[in-house]
Amino acid sequence: QVQLVESGGGLVQAGGSLRLSCVVSGSIFNLNTMGWYRQAPGKQRELVATVVTVGLTKYADSVKGRFTISGDAAKKTMYLQMNSLKPEDTAVYYCNKKIPQPYGLPPADYWGQGTQVTVSS
Repeated sequence: QVQLVESGGGLVQAGGSLRLSCVVSGSIFNLNTMGWYRQAPGKQRELVATVVTVGLTKYADSVKGRFTISGDAAKKTMYLQMNSLKPEDTAVYYCNKKIPQPYGLPPADYWGQGTQVTVSS
């Protein structure tokens, strides 16, 4: 079974830092096509950062220079280091993994349970 388990959310003051972790278990053998999404109150879920392949990452403009996505393949864990946090970063953060499908079908999406990040001013 594929399972994503997140941790590391919490309450932090503006300017502070948090590190989110996503532990992957089941039939996943690499951390490619993994990413972090977030959903703030009253807004749609949005992409924050992704790892397409090793060495290829992408960030939303709103977090560039402040957030860093990384992974430890041996531990099957993906991280999101969040620095210089702002109140607008307040959201539920979700871990995501896309699994390729046969026959030219789009990849399947797997999601973590979400972890709350609250940044106070």
